[in-house]
Amino acid sequence: MNAMRNKYALKLAAAAVVLLSVASMSTTTWAAGLLEEGKLKAGSDLIYPPYNYLEDSVAKGFDADILALIAPKMNVEVEFLDTRFASLIPGLRAKKYDMIASALYVTAERAKVIDYVPYALSGASLVVRSDSQAAPKVPEDLCGSRVGSQQGAAWIPAMKALSEEKCGGNAIIIQEFGTSAEAGQALFSNGVDVQIVDAGVGKAAVDASNGRLKVSSETMLYPIVIGFGVAKGNTELAKAIESGLADIKASGEYQELLTQYNLAEPNEAEIKDSLGIE
Repeated sequence: MNAMRNKYALKLAAAAVVLLSVASMSTTTWAAGLLEEGKLKAGSDLIYPPYNYLEDSVAKGFDADILALIAPKMNVEVEFLDTRFASLIPGLRAKKYDMIASALYVTAERAKVIDYVPYALSGASLVVRSDSQAAPKVPEDLCGSRVGSQQGAAWIPAMKALSEEKCGGNAIIIQEFGTSAEAGQALFSNGVDVQIVDAGVGKAAVDASNGRLKVSSETMLYPIVIGFGVAKGNTELAKAIESGLADIKASGEYQELLTQYNLAEPNEAEIKDSLGIE
């Protein structure tokens, strides 16, 4: 009888070890930051072309393209969850998705509540009509020009300060519009001389203009880093994304994509500056 009891006890112990192993595996999957094994859920505001938009109910744009390259390196499938911009960070913190992929600017304030994987450098471009004699390359060239911009854009305070300091009586006349598209229409109709616009958005507008517009600036103006957002402390997922990003940099696919969208790669100093690190 004791031998039978011992044998039964050994079976129970073995079963407990198996259950413990399964639980450990589950914990490991969760520690990697995925809400669902094998699936990377990305919150994205899919109304902001060319970065993020829907086409036939499928996520398109820069973030969709770069994740399509990174995901196979992570051995996951990507699922985009359309989420308005103001709800992206609260949704991430509430575990509605694993990450934010939505042209999210890297800022010190946001870095207090989420972690970042920086992956591109955006900024502003100057766009003019192709038949225009004006060809401004830097903000200092805008003195005396009527410049259209989306209302509340990050570069407007800097442009106003530059106008006061550098232009004297030949000020930059800044006209703000509700959207970049409205500022673009003003450019088409000769309501403004130049449009200052996000570099990616400007490139898309020029490509769609049938030769009527051109980018006159030659470098990124008022550069700002954009990054993927992950939950605070989710280092496993951040490292996995960083590893996938490193792979596509090595293959050359990353640079091809940046060129396609008129973006650049941020350097360490630019990343530190965006995060407020000295």
